[in-house]
Amino acid sequence: MKRGDIGGQAVLEGVMLRSPRVQAVAVRAANGEIITRCTPVTSLTSRKGFFGLPLIRGIVALYESLQAAISSLTLSVNLVEPEEQISAGQMALVTTVSLVLGVGLFFLLPTVLVAPLAGKLGPGYINLLEGLARVLIFVGYLSVVGLSRDIRRTFAYHGAEHKVIMCWEEGKPLNVEAAATCSRFHPRCGTSFLLLVVVLSIVIFSFFSPPNLLAKLGLRLALLPLLTGLSYELIRWTARSSSPVARLLLTPGLLLQKLTTREPDSGQLEVALAALAAVIDREEE
Repeated sequence: MKRGDIGGQAVLEGVMLRSPRVQAVAVRAANGEIITRCTPVTSLTSRKGFFGLPLIRGIVALYESLQAAISSLTLSVNLVEPEEQISAGQMALVTTVSLVLGVGLFFLLPTVLVAPLAGKLGPGYINLLEGLARVLIFVGYLSVVGLSRDIRRTFAYHGAEHKVIMCWEEGKPLNVEAAATCSRFHPRCGTSFLLLVVVLSIVIFSFFSPPNLLAKLGLRLALLPLLTGLSYELIRWTARSSSPVARLLLTPGLLLQKLTTREPDSGQLEVALAALAAVIDREEE
């Protein structure tokens, strides 16, 4: 494996890490034991052809990330709370509803909020205000949910996920002490990706602004795949490049991760390291 091959997310009381061929979930059970489960994966983006084309691979990667999120969250809930078993279908429904609400909140609501100003300001100002509203709603939402103690704990596992990936990518020993010295901010974080989508929408939507509100809302939805593909390519580039432009594009996302990550404790780092060890072992096999 090479740098950039491992990504992941926080799950209930644990971490999911994913490589090109393996997905591992590690959680801390109620008795204190770390439980790890591995499954093989095959990404469509790793294949040559249509699904590996620029822009297309970003859309495919998002779809695969949602699949991974559903399966790993379902597994973590069932491992941590075995008395409250949920199915993948139930988790898929929850994820779908959350996705629909997220699109409505971050992409459609700002358009509706600034619509009354359409007759008073020019299209350029309207698009700028809409983009500003979109950013403020996004940042405000993250700030509010971070007030929950349970969410803060999940954000700490998010920080642990970043730290162990950074530890592996920097070639440090894979132990708690070394991982604790690594940054909890990572350039390929999903938070940075979502912020890029929001910011890019200001530019892309400015070229498609019909006066009719319903037509404008329809175009916002239709352009989401393009925004996803462009944001994915930018994230890949900024994570690899050391140019000043790449550093500039990375900075807002890294700052925003102060809201979506917390410093993990040693126990949380142990869980994340268990997931990482499972991925590495399976890849070496």
